[in-house]
Amino acid sequence: MKITAIRLTRLNLPLDPPFNAAWDPEPRRAFPATLVTVETDEGVVGYGSGDTMDGFEAFEHLFLGTDPLQIINQVRRIETINFHGGRYWPLEAALWDIIGQVAGMPVAVLFGGARDRLPAYASSGELLAPEARAESALAAKAVGFRAMKIRIARDRTDEGIAAVRAAREAVGDDFDLMVDLNQMWRMSGDIEAALPLAKVHRLAAELAELGVLWLEEPLPQVDVPGAQRVRAQTGLQLSGGEMVRSLPEMMALIEQDAFDIYQPDVALAVGMYRARQVAESANLRHRFFTPHTWTNGLGLLANLHVAAGVDAGPYLEFPYDPPGWTPERRDFFMTPITIDPHGDVVVPDRPGLGVEIDHDAVAHYTV
Repeated sequence: MKITAIRLTRLNLPLDPPFNAAWDPEPRRAFPATLVTVETDEGVVGYGSGDTMDGFEAFEHLFLGTDPLQIINQVRRIETINFHGGRYWPLEAALWDIIGQVAGMPVAVLFGGARDRLPAYASSGELLAPEARAESALAAKAVGFRAMKIRIARDRTDEGIAAVRAAREAVGDDFDLMVDLNQMWRMSGDIEAALPLAKVHRLAAELAELGVLWLEEPLPQVDVPGAQRVRAQTGLQLSGGEMVRSLPEMMALIEQDAFDIYQPDVALAVGMYRARQVAESANLRHRFFTPHTWTNGLGLLANLHVAAGVDAGPYLEFPYDPPGWTPERRDFFMTPITIDPHGDVVVPDRPGLGVEIDHDAVAHYTV
């Protein structure tokens, strides 16, 4: 089998009302996506998405005519490009989609087949006042979620803690809450200083008193000693690694025991094959793997297959913050992924990734 074509379709969904992401200073009035379509000489077609794939056209020739089933070689090709260009892991997702179809089984089975579903946590994205965040937590609990992650801005920590406290009082103790400080990576142009260690320590201590399950990315990536100190002195679990660029960087964090939960996104960080290696290494050290999934439904689906295959936990991230962010908005070019009444995301039982592309929507939103 040979790759005969790789097509990139740029899509853009206008957002009305706009989505005011906590990590982005400008409200999002449109949501871009790139759909990767890989065609083969045997008629098998695979799909991937989750990153922009900007600049990939200059490297497309490295993959044309190669065998999509030789996945380790394909991963190595993508890794060589990461040094010179962008992160092109959505291409790997499309290749796994092909591999699963050829094998006649879901990709999750190829990754170990440990689970056919995972409990999801509602991952919020906007900064809301305490009363509004409490209402959103209650609404998430009502539709079946068993946990929620709340964003805190580093320049509005008092308001953030108040939002977490209000949510805790609203949902009770049988609903897990997590908090994301987003200090391990930056949006383009963000040059403001990170919170100092002492302030992060005080923040973590308050969150521990509120029964928070974990604090995500509380410090810059280089400050592993600071993260270790926060964990040791507050007893709060820490998580991180969603955007770490390479497997060696991820493995170094694991070797240093930087976190309790490791979160590399298969579409934005280290890819699917390497994420499995991260998961296995974390598990051997009695730590968790549960990937970041804030891209779109196809990126979420790729992460789901890896996570279910390797028995990730304790939850799978599910981007959800209505009315600004819903499954219909997130998955606008495909059949939306939803949770079942028990709060689980079920792995599609079709061969490959099991994605159902809405080709009419693709045609409508192509830019």
